[in-house]
Amino acid sequence: MIEFKDVAFQYEQGSSKGKIENINLTIHDGEVVLICGESGCGKTTLTRLINGLIPHYYEGTLTGQTIVEGIDVKNVSLYALSGVVGSVFQNPRTQFFTVDTTSEIAFGCENLAIDADEINLRIEKTVGALKIEDLLNRSLFALSGGEKQKIACASVSAMEPDIFVLDEPSSNLDIKSIRELKDVLRKWKAQGKTIVIAEHRLYYLMDIADRVLYMQGGQIKENLSISDFKKKSTGELHALGLRTLQSEDFSKMQSTVCATKQLYIRDFEVSYKNASGGKKKKRKVLDISDLMIPQGSVVGVVGNNGAGKTTFANNLCGLLKTAKGCMSMNGKTYMANQRIKTCYMVMQDVNHQLFTESVMDEILLSLDNSDEEKVAHEAESIMESLNISEFRDAHPMSLSGGQKQRVAIASAIASDKQVIVFDEPTSGLDYRHMKKVAENLRELSSLGKTLFIVTHDPELIAECCNYFVFIENGKVLWSDGWNRISRERLQKFFAFEDD
Repeated sequence: MIEFKDVAFQYEQGSSKGKIENINLTIHDGEVVLICGESGCGKTTLTRLINGLIPHYYEGTLTGQTIVEGIDVKNVSLYALSGVVGSVFQNPRTQFFTVDTTSEIAFGCENLAIDADEINLRIEKTVGALKIEDLLNRSLFALSGGEKQKIACASVSAMEPDIFVLDEPSSNLDIKSIRELKDVLRKWKAQGKTIVIAEHRLYYLMDIADRVLYMQGGQIKENLSISDFKKKSTGELHALGLRTLQSEDFSKMQSTVCATKQLYIRDFEVSYKNASGGKKKKRKVLDISDLMIPQGSVVGVVGNNGAGKTTFANNLCGLLKTAKGCMSMNGKTYMANQRIKTCYMVMQDVNHQLFTESVMDEILLSLDNSDEEKVAHEAESIMESLNISEFRDAHPMSLSGGQKQRVAIASAIASDKQVIVFDEPTSGLDYRHMKKVAENLRELSSLGKTLFIVTHDPELIAECCNYFVFIENGKVLWSDGWNRISRERLQKFFAFEDD
């Protein structure tokens, strides 16, 4: 059982975002509890109290008691809690300790001094349950974001804790992987495990969760049974800043691309070296001979995890040294070293591209600072459009995942590049902020920018995309704007149905 008794916490940085107060809550053994609410409402903070990251890692002012399986969290070490509570973070990279997938799955068990034969049995059982046989013996650095998330789930599952805490576990997963995650959650629930999930994507949890906590401003505003929560209309959910409970309906999408010029991509090829039998063999992960994109369009780059979408994005921006191919636009051809100056990329893991001491400085870094007054005004306008003005003086790394995402998007807008690539720009964003990002993307498109949006978010696609590139096994399976065939293809791809 998990108990919160008059719990309040304020992070040391002093930001009001993420703080919690007046938390009194009991989560019973075997219960599946969904925590939802807008970015910065305190969802992640609540999970950190359960797994002991607060107060043993994140510093701040803590009052009240958090009791997990009869243990007051603040009185025991993280090590002591690790065998009881297993955690899956929003960014799986932050919880990896090894360099290959099989070792990572075994790592937690090894730390608990479990017998080697038992560890091997647990790995076999976990890999089978998560259907990740193809991810064994792979370099963690070569995995897609969704594949990394699967390994994070596997490493925690192998430890067989009584309580699982998951923070946005689906944020970088495709629909197929979410189905598989759902299967894992079902198995954990059938085993009597207690599961606490902080999520923005809600639909896949509607027949798993027992209870829903809606948080706002650091407090639990609603504590509802799943049956009562499912009675809320789409309008009510959106008013609360929450995503819908159903799959997106693309049947009426009609937007068209009004383009007189085309962007051409030719001979994009990327190969990675795999260690096999002591010899290094090259594996081609991207192979696009010819692709034509309407300039000024918002291109949804769609496909399953590991299909090559992020590799395509990196190559487009000239970020891969060994990549081949060229891009032609406005009568000029750009090789890789030239595309770096023409394209801007917002990475899937935005922690890689936040460099300064404040949000304002981060945005100013992308602006032409020849006129200080003008650029300061422009930076303020961009921050206001993305609802991050209150963080202008905050350190970017002190923000929540969704807030960091918006800072990176703000920098992209400020860059004024002709081609802007966004890799999962709404990962970790609630409904309201997803709408705001979509609005900014449409505005950039209206200024003649060509945008490539690598995404698993059907709601974002419906809001702003008007052209699509579907990638499978490193190749473009199809590309088109909205029409009957593309609507049907996308509807089928994003339909969330149990196997």
